[in-house]
Amino acid sequence: MYISQASGCVCVLFVVVAFISSPKKCTHTSAKFVIVFINIYLLLWPTLCLRHSPFRNAPSDPSPSHKETMMSLLGRTDVDAGEVFVNFNQNITSLAVATSGGYSLYSLGSVDSTLDKIYHTKSDELFLIERLFESSLVAIVSQRAPRKLKVCHFKKQSEICNYSYANTILAVKLNRERLIVCLEESLYIHNIQDMKVVHTIRDTPCNPQGLCALSSSSEHCYLAYPGSVTAGEVQIFDAINLHAKTMIPAHDTPLAALAFSPSGTEIATASERGTVIRVFSSQDGSRLFELRRGLKRCVSIVSLSFSTCAEYLVSSSNTETVHIFRLDRSATETAEGHGSKQSSDDWMGFLSKTVTSYLPTQVTDVFSQGRAFASVTLPEAGVRRMCAITTIQKQLRLLIASQDGYLYVYSIPTVEGAECQLIKRHDLRLEDHYAMDIKGA
Repeated sequence: MYISQASGCVCVLFVVVAFISSPKKCTHTSAKFVIVFINIYLLLWPTLCLRHSPFRNAPSDPSPSHKETMMSLLGRTDVDAGEVFVNFNQNITSLAVATSGGYSLYSLGSVDSTLDKIYHTKSDELFLIERLFESSLVAIVSQRAPRKLKVCHFKKQSEICNYSYANTILAVKLNRERLIVCLEESLYIHNIQDMKVVHTIRDTPCNPQGLCALSSSSEHCYLAYPGSVTAGEVQIFDAINLHAKTMIPAHDTPLAALAFSPSGTEIATASERGTVIRVFSSQDGSRLFELRRGLKRCVSIVSLSFSTCAEYLVSSSNTETVHIFRLDRSATETAEGHGSKQSSDDWMGFLSKTVTSYLPTQVTDVFSQGRAFASVTLPEAGVRRMCAITTIQKQLRLLIASQDGYLYVYSIPTVEGAECQLIKRHDLRLEDHYAMDIKGA
């Protein structure tokens, strides 16, 4: 292994000895020759050592585990190998939790007090699981076979079908009409009745995060996905009639999050900058709301979700703060209905419009953006969280499922600007049917 290095040393030594022991007087030229020869060899020495070293091809860090490799492929480098995968179903009635030991499904009907386990099974470690509403149908993808989708009937503990794809599956979405499989540069649309592929959208812009959204509505069955890698364009595709519907230029920077309203008629978007969230009509692309998450810092928005009543929109990011926005659809109608009424409020509105008409567009946008109605501050930043707002036992609740293994339940205040109150924290790692109360945490 080190023959060439040893022979090189011998050559240098031989030249030096021959030069010193020469009976003739050393000339200036020969001295320069020896010095140059030695300098050249010393310059080449590190390269020779690296070339013949047994560590030449060894990585600087230990090889990542299979899970870390998968998380890297999915763009989820923030997910630790010990964390869990969490996901709500379409109408926020159940929660799917996948760990290294298998997956569980929980009912959210009495989440204020208990977390009832519907189903649990041991299986290969999963990184994707989707349940179809309250049915027994689940779609799963394991880390061992990241290109294979399995559709199962969990009550019968049977596999309905499976499909293999050319590349890693990055996302799976379901509604009562369609099943969507998202790869990095293509989308497959399956008929949910027989699971046959009815359409393939090929050569989509590179989408390493697997970002896409499918409306839960059968009437407005729309699919949304990024239309550009450099700008925040949203492509809306009619998944029933199988044609492109509209393109929405939502943001200047690439998209980070997408979510449809329960009816499918509205879509919320956020860009990689993360400061502004916008809501558009999914039918004609018109802008309906512009919401500002904050001015202080840019963040990575992880989750966007409309409430089941479509009155609220919740966002979570890589920070410790979760924001709730109230979508006041009556504000515009009320303003138009009272256009002829002269009052101090009208004059203030007139003055505001007059002043902002002389300001740059970027400044007037800030004035017109809605602020968070309420917020939640969680213990730590950097944890990936999925959020949802739903009605549980006639009370509006904010649910936050985090990939460090907890489900938080909060009440939503009636006063704008207030903090949400924590009702319960469930430990998703516990094996029993009931979760740990916050008092025992």
